[in-house]
Amino acid sequence: MPKREPSFIDALIVAVPESAGSALYGMLDMLSAAGMLWQSLVREDAHPRRFRARIVAPTREPFKCANGVPVIPDAAFADAPEADLVILLDFWLGPDEVFKGRYPELMEWLRAMHRKGVALYAACSGSVMLAESGLLDGCPATSHWGYQNLFRTQYPKVRFLPEPSLVFADPEGCIVTAGGVTSWHDLAMHIISRHMSPGEAIRIAKVFLLKLHGEGQLPYASLIRNEPHADALVRKCQEWLKAHYAQHDALARVTRLANVPERTLKRRFKTATGTTLIEYLQNLRVEEAKKLLETTELPAEEISAQVGYEDGSFFRRLFKRSTGLTPGQYRRMFQPVAAA
Repeated sequence: MPKREPSFIDALIVAVPESAGSALYGMLDMLSAAGMLWQSLVREDAHPRRFRARIVAPTREPFKCANGVPVIPDAAFADAPEADLVILLDFWLGPDEVFKGRYPELMEWLRAMHRKGVALYAACSGSVMLAESGLLDGCPATSHWGYQNLFRTQYPKVRFLPEPSLVFADPEGCIVTAGGVTSWHDLAMHIISRHMSPGEAIRIAKVFLLKLHGEGQLPYASLIRNEPHADALVRKCQEWLKAHYAQHDALARVTRLANVPERTLKRRFKTATGTTLIEYLQNLRVEEAKKLLETTELPAEEISAQVGYEDGSFFRRLFKRSTGLTPGQYRRMFQPVAAA
């Protein structure tokens, strides 16, 4: 009796010259392995339903992606086959580079796929392309934490969440975005779990030695981002705070330095930087505490004092709120990396 042909789950992975080759082919490998690789290793029958992952690009012409890896598309947007899901992965475009108007044909194709009910998944800066299409307007979404200001200024209709690893734009999960550069690992496991089974996602995680980033992006994010702005007074205050953040009366001192009413300074600071004056000072202190936890054996109480907090319990609460981890958890997570 002839074997029944497996029922494929058709996945289209978007590739353009700015695509990151590691994410593009990593996702292709993981989806292709689902239902087969674990079963081969432990000598079980292959899963009856597997992914058929193909690369789709502006044209069928071969090209090299951002890091020089050759790409041979299976289809162009104009003649792409029917699909169950579309995946946009990391693009090698920094937060200061222009996304708007870069791939109008991709934007229209994404909107058309969404109208057909195709599930859309994006990781890292791939989420920016979804925002550019307008499909994230009014929805929660995430991307790499470094794109937070880009979303705030260029895509204000998107409710950007810098903390989670995965964010569902809608209750049905028709659009899902993932955070940092390697968040495509988490996204791949979610896709396998949703379209095959949670058990198969766990098996693939074991084969590829992966773990879900349940802690989200907060432990990895830099709280200080030097966003460009034209307010010379605010820049002067920022530089002073960077040098004197540990002083217990730093806020009062920087207000006197500014020589403008406190309310005026706070308003100008928030307008120029996107963060409040007190948040900026707290972020400076937490960033210094992170460095001390990574590189020294100082107890948390001493670190608290060194960065400007006499109340150790307040410092621990602030640190947990800012990073998602206690000082002890953060040290265990990152000190081996810093020492390597």
